[in-house]
Amino acid sequence: MAAGLGAGQLTAGLARDLDPPVVSVGNRVVDATPAWLKSFAIDTFGTGDKTALIVGTVLLLAAASVLAGMVALRRSLAGGLAVVAGFGLVGMAAAGLGSGGWGWLPSAVAMLAAGASLALLTRLTTRPPTAAEPGPTVDRRRFLTGIGALAVSTAAALAAGRALRSRFAAEVERAGIRLRRPVEPLAAPPADPATTIAGLSPLLVPNADFYRIDTSLLLPAVTVETWDLTIDGMVERPLRFTYDQLWDRELHEYDITLSCVSNEIGDDLVGNARWVGVRLDELLAECGVRADADQVMTHSVDGFTAGFPVEAALDGRDAIVALTMNGEVLPAVHGYPARLIVPGLYGYVSATKWLSRLELTRFDRAQGYWVPRGWAVRAPIKTQSRIDTPRSGSSIPAGATAIAGVAWAPIRGVTKVEVQVGDGPWQEAELGPSLGAATWRQWWITWQAEPGTYLVRCRATDGTGTTQTREVTPVAPDGATGWHTIKVKVER
Repeated sequence: MAAGLGAGQLTAGLARDLDPPVVSVGNRVVDATPAWLKSFAIDTFGTGDKTALIVGTVLLLAAASVLAGMVALRRSLAGGLAVVAGFGLVGMAAAGLGSGGWGWLPSAVAMLAAGASLALLTRLTTRPPTAAEPGPTVDRRRFLTGIGALAVSTAAALAAGRALRSRFAAEVERAGIRLRRPVEPLAAPPADPATTIAGLSPLLVPNADFYRIDTSLLLPAVTVETWDLTIDGMVERPLRFTYDQLWDRELHEYDITLSCVSNEIGDDLVGNARWVGVRLDELLAECGVRADADQVMTHSVDGFTAGFPVEAALDGRDAIVALTMNGEVLPAVHGYPARLIVPGLYGYVSATKWLSRLELTRFDRAQGYWVPRGWAVRAPIKTQSRIDTPRSGSSIPAGATAIAGVAWAPIRGVTKVEVQVGDGPWQEAELGPSLGAATWRQWWITWQAEPGTYLVRCRATDGTGTTQTREVTPVAPDGATGWHTIKVKVER
């Protein structure tokens, strides 16, 4: 099976649109995942959910390897090959066998390589019966020799396949792109309180630390030479823009907080960044949106879709097709060459990465990827707040200590954050610098901590005067609610 994976990886390196077998199967698993299981995976593994899926798939293949080997040795080689063929056909079907493309080829090559390896190992391992040993016996030395040779060839195939795929990576292409100046650049960010309050989230989250939640196990291999953005559907004038054409337009710079709908109260699937891109309302105005269109359906190059109300694109909020993030060309993991940013909406309906198409349609005609899987059609981000420091379950010394965190309510803004220690009164926290209503606010108070064990909670009030509800609800179907509460012990 390992030899098969190596051969599949090598084959996938031959073309940009071929995926290794594990990725093909994993993508279909993601597509079939119900909402509750998706939430469980994110809750359990966080941004490592894709790694966990790949590891689980490989472990399943390892178990199948044991089964195939046992069947081949104890019953018949044909039976072992049937086990290999079964997994190979699953991989081919997952990659789109019968769809007219060549996506199934890596899985087919993997199946043939795994089958050939099984036949070879079985031949090397089994000695024919003799008068002294009437039944077939195992030659362990020859088996280990064969395993060693296959291990070397498998490692070489995996390394070659990765090297071949690396030529499709976006990093070299990104490095050659010259940034353009937005028409009204934002002022440099103010002094960040996170530099003096240990554990507080920064005002702008660095790209390397920004959360990533999407359905792609393997980053789409996109080149700007062939990429373009299409706007069509219920419009008067369908248009298509190349990457250079987007860069040549007026660019706008905004600070915007994004949040995943799967962000549990107190979790970190939320982040604030500075984005540069083309205003979405300007692009749609050029196309002429028909009056009966009520949904913008966004399409990614990897097949993901997400839909949001047309009014969210046209009501004046700073929705953009983003080309840069925190002063650099959009990183591949965050959607290079272009992604959508719509302030105030959870990412699963709006923040499409690797954007390729904007389709004007209607909610009664089309649904985005997650809606049929049980998530809400419309998904405004709810007012939330989080305690960053101290950490829940930690022990701290008595005396003055900072309780600090962040709060967000895009596009309503945050006007107040309150903190309660134990059964004491709610205390209004000091708010950090504001980068606008679409971004989070840092907050903090100084607590004179005395020995004991305490529950500490926080709540935010948004720009409409509405205070965050204490009612606890799960993330499904439209975002969690409740006050973030931690438990800390104060030592003498």
